[in-house]
Order: sequence, then C-alpha cells, then structure tokens
Amino acid sequence: MIKITLPDGSVREYEKGTTSHQIALSISEGLARNVLAAKVNGQVWDSSRPIIQDAALQLLTWNDNEGKETFWHSTAHLMAEALEALYPGSKFAIGPPVENGFYYDIDFGDKTFSIDEVEKVEKKMMELAASKSEYMRKEVSKADAIKYFTEKNDPYKLELIDGLQDGSITFYTQGNFTDLCRGPHIPNTGHIKAVKLLRVAGAYWRGDEKNKQLTRIYGISFPKDKELKDYLILLEEAKKRDHRKLGKELELFTFSEKVGMGLPLWLPKGAALRDKLEQFMRKAQQKAGYLPVVTPHIAQKELYVCSGHYEKYGADSFQPIKTPHEGEEFYLKPMNCPHHCEIYKASPKSYKDLPVRLAEFGTVYRYEQHGELHGLTRVRGFTQDDAHLFCRPDQVKEEFCKVIDLVLYVFNALGFKDYTAQISLRDPENKSKYIGTDENWQIAENAIIESAQEKGLKTVTELGEAAFYGPKLDFMVKDALGRKWQLGTIQVDYNLPERFQLEYTGSDNQKHRPVMIHRAPFGSLERFIAVLIEHCGGNFPLWLTPEQYAILPISEKYNDYAIKLREELAQHDIRGFVDDRNEKIGKKIRDNEVKKIPLMLVVGEKEEAENKVAVRQHGKGDVGVFGIDEFIKFVNETIQNDFKNN
Repeated sequence: MIKITLPDGSVREYEKGTTSHQIALSISEGLARNVLAAKVNGQVWDSSRPIIQDAALQLLTWNDNEGKETFWHSTAHLMAEALEALYPGSKFAIGPPVENGFYYDIDFGDKTFSIDEVEKVEKKMMELAASKSEYMRKEVSKADAIKYFTEKNDPYKLELIDGLQDGSITFYTQGNFTDLCRGPHIPNTGHIKAVKLLRVAGAYWRGDEKNKQLTRIYGISFPKDKELKDYLILLEEAKKRDHRKLGKELELFTFSEKVGMGLPLWLPKGAALRDKLEQFMRKAQQKAGYLPVVTPHIAQKELYVCSGHYEKYGADSFQPIKTPHEGEEFYLKPMNCPHHCEIYKASPKSYKDLPVRLAEFGTVYRYEQHGELHGLTRVRGFTQDDAHLFCRPDQVKEEFCKVIDLVLYVFNALGFKDYTAQISLRDPENKSKYIGTDENWQIAENAIIESAQEKGLKTVTELGEAAFYGPKLDFMVKDALGRKWQLGTIQVDYNLPERFQLEYTGSDNQKHRPVMIHRAPFGSLERFIAVLIEHCGGNFPLWLTPEQYAILPISEKYNDYAIKLREELAQHDIRGFVDDRNEKIGKKIRDNEVKKIPLMLVVGEKEEAENKVAVRQHGKGDVGVFGIDEFIKFVNETIQNDFKNN
C-alpha cells in the first residue's frame, strides 16, 4: 500500500501502482471526468501513470495553469497528427504550450503553408479529436529512438535525441502519430472540443538565424466551444487595443528602417507621455531618498567582464565598438548596474552613509533577433527606471519592503489592480548558471520571501527564474483583458559587490561588503507604456495624457478667445491645444473623440461673453458649462480622484 497526501492535508491509502485517475474516481466520478493531469510530488504527470510510492498529489483540471498547459501541449500533438495526415513527409521540430495556447514548428519541405489552409487543418483536428484516442506514454532506449526518427528522416528529432541521456527518453502516441516527448498529456483527444489556429509565422530552428527557417503555427483549444467563442471576442478587443495600432493613431511613436529594427522613435506626444511618467517616478524617488545619477551609453569591455555580463551575454550583444587606439574595445551598455557600482566606489563610505540609493533613467541596448522584435514590448534599445541600493546586511529587509511599497504605489496610480508577485529563485539542480556562494544565495532568497510575506503579497514561487547574480521578486500584472505581463522587478545581489570589491567601513572600523538591491518598478519605459496603452485602450489617466483638452471654437470668430484660454490654462500646468480648423463643430468633436482627447471645451458667442467653456468628456458627452476657475478645479479634482480610486 502507498499513502497519498491530498492538498487539504488528508491522507488516503491505495494499492501500489494506482493511477491518479483511479484516485480521482475514488473521490468523485465528476472529478475524474475533468482531471487532465496530476502533480505528483511537485512534478506534472499523466493521470494514467502508476504511482509506486508515497506521494503528495494534486489533481489538475482546466482551472489549473498546469492543467491548461497539458491540454494545450496535447493539442499541439493533435495538430501535428492532422498535419502529418494532410501533408505527408512533414517534419516536426518542437511543439510546446505557451501562455495562451500552443505552437508547433514544422518543416513542410518545398511546400509553403499559408494561413488560408488552417481551416482544413482545424476540421481534421476535430475529426481526430472525436475518436477519443488515448495519449500513450512509452519509455524507449536511445538507440531505438534514433532508429525510429532515422527511418522517418527527421533531423530535428535526431538532434534533440542527441542531447538526451539514455534511459530518460519517452515517446507519446495518439492515433497514428508518435512523437518524442517528455509529456505529460491529457487522457485522450476527446477532451478537446474546440480549436482555433490563430496565425502562421516563420521561426528559425533553435532560434538561430543560421539554421533553416521553419513554419510556426500558433493555436489555442478549449474543453468547451463557448470558451473558444468568448476567447475570440477577447482577441478582437485585444486587436483594437494593440499598442502598435494605437501608438500610430495617437501619434506616440514610430519605427524607421533607416534607424534600425527594434529602435523606437518617440514622437512629441509620446515624448510628453514618457516625460510625465519620468516626472512621476522622480518625485516618488526623491521622497524616498534616491540620488539621481547619469552614466554613458558605452563602456569598456573590462567593465562587463568584471560584472559577469560579458561571460553570460557577450555572445548575444551588439558587436564591440573598436577605437583607433590598439586593444581598446567598447560595448553598448546592456545594463546600468556595473556603472552604478563604479559610482558607489568613487568615494569611501561609512556604515553611517548607508543605504546609498542611486537612480537613473538609463538607456540600455541588447541584441534581439529580428523574429523576436515586437512593437515596444521587445526592442533593442530601451530605457529602464533603474536604481541600485547599497546597504548593510541588517538593512536589506527594510529596504526591500520600501521598494515593494514604491512598486505598489506605481501600480495603484496607473490602475493595475490585479497582480501576483513571483518569487524567482535559483534552480537547485543547476547551480552552474549562477554566480556566488550558496550561503549568500540562501540569505538573499530568505530576505525576499520574508519581505513578500510581511507585505501580504499574493505570491507564486518559480525555481530557475532568478537572475544569474541573485534571486528576484517579479510582479506579474493582469491587464483589463486578463492577460499577464511581467512589470517591475526587485533583486537582491550579494555578488556584484564582491566582484567590484565594494566596501564600507563598519562601526568596528573594519571593511565590510554592502548588499546591492536592483529595482525597476516600470521595468522599461517602452514595455511599460506598451502594456499601459493596451490596459487602458489609449484612454490614459488625465494626469498622464499628453493632451488633456482640445478647445473647439464654433467658428473662427472665437479663435482669439480660444487662444487666450489655452494660455491661461497653461499657467496652471493644464496641457492642450486649440482645434482652429475651418470645420463644423460636429466634425471637430468626432475627430477629437477618435484621438481620445479627454476633455473638449466648446466655445462660442455665449461662452466668450461669460468667460466660460462648455465641457464635453471623452466617452461621456456634455458635463456642463464651467467658468475658467471652475474648470481648473474640475481638472485638479479629476486627477486627485484618479489617484484615490486607483
């Protein structure tokens, strides 16, 4: 007999070799019908896999993230089966689940697969799903695996097998399709009731531009048809909110082939938006005791060798900048932290001087492959609201908690109410990816865990997601459409101070190492603004929007009054413009609604005579006639309410 511990802490006994599905059946037939996979001692398994020793068990359904991942990965296999039937000779690379759905990379040989063909693939997939074929797991030797895929003439699977250990290789078969796969999978294809293939793209094998470009087909699937319909409605709303579309319509940013891919150009309105965000952060940082610094865009290679960035990222950076001086080599700055270490080191520090908080809106550069670039969310040059805190070990927890407060202040001010803090720790099974001692890692990880608990954050813990120099707290934010984004990060680092030989004189008159905290509440301005655009659909909070109002004269006779109004409002730091086009007032209103101008001030004979404005609010219509002082008060109260309500 084996003992099975369930999530509620209860313990049940079963015969050795009992499967998770059988355990679910012993609890409830309804539960058993909905079980997609199981987490056994922290590892996700097929629900049909026998359990042969005492274990902690969590039964996974569609309501669990791991359940969805298993479902989508299984659908990728179903799609591959359909493609193999429709396009014999196709070769399959990898087909993982992603955050929303799945993809598979396929080599169609000489054939070009287009989006027009997905409908027949979807039809074939649903035909195969209806057969309720079981996903069957089989352990195979390396020799047999090589033999199988040699006969199939599949170089991609053979290359993957080459990197696997004999005894760790498994195949999965459903229907007429067999794949090299670790699993897990859902019990059978019958669980898949609705499928939509969303787009077709190119992807280089293993992400290397030197390799062959494969066809990547993205899709999503659901256990109910209604859930697919709801998702497609959400997808249409997401298209309307796409930051690339709205960024163009609102004249915020652009890209130029001559400037280069992944290098955004900020237009005047976008620059104004950035500037307001920077002002907002600078004010908050000043109150919190941060000191502003500025560092150059390049540095000598030796700086990044010292920090460890060259070893980890040098091969993927932009090519070095060589000077006429022999042996002199510079790199575009990929990180601000090594520069800040040198600033700290510029003058001696006492224990009384700590913490030292250095802040910079620092632009950094990282080479991203062409296929990975995406609007503002994945670029090659971006600006971080970066800061590095140098403190004594006894100050780490207090400083970490203060940074959490700052991150939450930012989220609240901008209407991000649904977020989870991800505690990103080192992978205990692969410590070679990280620098530093086990002792320092333990101290740093404990500081993050305790701070998150103290602040009452909703957290998840992810092993292997730490930075190479230390653990971190990443904030995963849900936008208005329920999509998750990583915004804001805080990291504890005992390693860079060691590498840069940073010191302070303690109360014992001895030299000690400070602890370094990296933090960026926005993360990068580019990515943050992209997410903000999509979250609010381009309807920014009034305090942030580049143009808070448009003055709409009914005719050109009232242009002078409109200009006088604009000048008066500017003195109160209220931003806007006069729409003095020779157009009817109805067209002016419609055009400024499309531009998402928050407030429209209509002025004519009566308004000029009484020194007033007729105010329309975007999306709401008329809100009343105001005297100028009343309007200024209305704007200020609206801004204050934005902060209070959020």
